[in-house]
Amino acid sequence: MPMPKSVTKYSNKNGVTFTSGVDRANYTIQELSRAALKDVAKVIRKKMIAKLKLLPGMKKNKRIYSSTQYWVRKKETDLQLGFKHNTWYGVLQELGGNNQPKRSILRDTVFESIDDIQKIEAQYLSAIEDEVKAQALIDEAEEVGNENMDT
Repeated sequence: MPMPKSVTKYSNKNGVTFTSGVDRANYTIQELSRAALKDVAKVIRKKMIAKLKLLPGMKKNKRIYSSTQYWVRKKETDLQLGFKHNTWYGVLQELGGNNQPKRSILRDTVFESIDDIQKIEAQYLSAIEDEVKAQALIDEAEEVGNENMDT
């Protein structure tokens, strides 16, 4: 959905004209919050991969890049971060199992990154005041993060 018109004019019977920019403001807030969620997901995923590399046998394994994924949904304007379906090392290492201790890598990474999350969100939401800065930060594409990262 492209940026709505900057102003909408309404007139009533008495000849009074109202100018409204609510649609544009709502669009900007929604898209800035989605952009912030994308950056938060990238930071947390990178930290998760670093922790997963420390596990035995996973240092040079490429499976951890494809098993950790995030989904920033456009319609719902939310973030889902986790392990892909059917990865034996994802769910079992997070929750534990019969012969697998609970490691809770995802949960601990999110709790450790709360300060970073707040900084990223503040950076994006402070751009609401400046329309040019907000337009530079907005990317309308729905994103699923599954890119390979070598860092």
